[in-house]
Amino acid sequence: MTAVRTDPVVRTPHGAVRGRYEHGVAVFRGIPYAAPPFGPRRFRPPVPPEPWDGVRDATAFGPTAPKPPYSESFAQYLSDPVVPGDDCLNLNVWTPDPGARLPVMVWLHGGALTRGSSAVPVYDGRPFARDGVVLVSVNYRLGVEGYGLFPDAPANPGLRDQLAALQWVHESITAFGGDPDRVTLAGQSAGAISAGALLAAPQAQGLVRRAILQSGPPEAAERDKVRRVVRRMANRLKIPATAAAFADVDRELLLRTQAEVGKLSSPVLGGPAFGVVIDGDLVPRDPLEALADGDAAPDVDLLMGWTSDEYRLWLVPGGLLERVDRLGAVALAGAMARCHTGPEIPRGYRALHPDAGTAEIVGQMVADHLLRRPLQRLADARPGSSYLYEFAWPSNLPDLGACHALELGFVFDTGDVPESAKLAGENAPAELADAMHGAWVRFVESGDPGWEVWDAAHPVRIFGAGGLDTADAGRTVGGRLDTADRARTVGSGLDTADIARADDSRLNTVRTGHTVDGRPDTAHTAYGPRDAEIALWTATAPDLTPQESTPASAPPDGSPTRGTELTSVVRRLRLPGAVRRH
Repeated sequence: MTAVRTDPVVRTPHGAVRGRYEHGVAVFRGIPYAAPPFGPRRFRPPVPPEPWDGVRDATAFGPTAPKPPYSESFAQYLSDPVVPGDDCLNLNVWTPDPGARLPVMVWLHGGALTRGSSAVPVYDGRPFARDGVVLVSVNYRLGVEGYGLFPDAPANPGLRDQLAALQWVHESITAFGGDPDRVTLAGQSAGAISAGALLAAPQAQGLVRRAILQSGPPEAAERDKVRRVVRRMANRLKIPATAAAFADVDRELLLRTQAEVGKLSSPVLGGPAFGVVIDGDLVPRDPLEALADGDAAPDVDLLMGWTSDEYRLWLVPGGLLERVDRLGAVALAGAMARCHTGPEIPRGYRALHPDAGTAEIVGQMVADHLLRRPLQRLADARPGSSYLYEFAWPSNLPDLGACHALELGFVFDTGDVPESAKLAGENAPAELADAMHGAWVRFVESGDPGWEVWDAAHPVRIFGAGGLDTADAGRTVGGRLDTADRARTVGSGLDTADIARADDSRLNTVRTGHTVDGRPDTAHTAYGPRDAEIALWTATAPDLTPQESTPASAPPDGSPTRGTELTSVVRRLRLPGAVRRH
């Protein structure tokens, strides 16, 4: 007779919790790390939860933070469960052995700081626990509740929630079988931006040994950009733009108003949006600058990367991909305004990708500006402790390509859950999940994911397809740009040194094995696969920090200003719908 396994019980600083064993893994869900952030605590920094007597049930996900639903066009690709209740500052723990001392990975979900939760099935922590990692996933305040900027409340309460969760892990994870000295902080998109901000925060120093930034760089949003979201919400609600006034508004009405105002922004064309801001306290300076200068987290190992077609999740839902292609020069003008650059940048992209449509040029430009350039800059500043990757496998669903967030089911090895198939389609390759998930486990355990550390050769691990299209491959001679491309690139404004750098790096690819046990290999290392594009920006040196365009006085020739161009293209794109970043 098989003995019945007793449900696991663990004591936290605030009381005991009872989880359950699922497939040999001890799982604890909905553990409060802070008190409910409502009533007098609304818009305030988190405070510890009230201690409880007895044993608290921790077998179900806790309440999710208030958030508007995804639009119908996005909901077909992204799942976002809602668990009602006020006690939304909670976390979950998956552990293979509460009596062990194992490496820990703390996961911060994405969702543009307005959506998402730890209850998304793709984030199931069982595969990590199965492979010897204690996985902790966190809920935190979202939208105006977590990132609204008010004159009568501290900034960044959502980021402060994440810090409180990280401190909880440091104090409590030993009881769950985790090692507080081997904590990896990981996140994707907005979660990665948050992780980068926490790495640079003075209050978080010493809490993190390693970090994983997926499709999101350390950054600080402009305070005025965030204020404009709050002001627009206040105008619609006909109330003052203060925390006290917002706290009196019905929660559902606040969410509907936030969603309406959010339609005016997108990652491709910008606009007012919530973000982490410099506050003189938790975020004393721009996180990217602090990390690149070595002033913060100097001993933290970094694993960072992106997908090959980030922009497709931003443009495919709602038919925006086709609309951008139709707008042509107007869309390019909007992208130039978004990226604070002149026509030399899109001209250079055209030279490198002559068969690409307008949407692809715009999308890759913006993705390089927002994600790849700052992440590569951070790696350049921290050689010897940074590893870069690119996820290149294209979704089995039409037009998505290797889009933003597609890698998540492979990182978590949860391709068998229906929610993964919403973005990847059916029959996603299990071998790719084995390779990517395995690399993440190795990094969490040792700081080495299994390929070369970043150095002057710019090694990038490519997961999935080659990551460089056949048009690119046909335009190279011995791994170098052919003479026609050289001529086009020279015409884009690059100097001789830039051309040499692009030539030396473009498609200089080394595969680490074409087959594994007779099957196609799922990963290879490329050297400088994005260097030709990055060299375009280096030649013109636009500001690296994402900022909002503001109308300026008309130039002498009477041509439209970039602010005017951006406003025009946003209006034309917004008519049938909106786009949001996951």
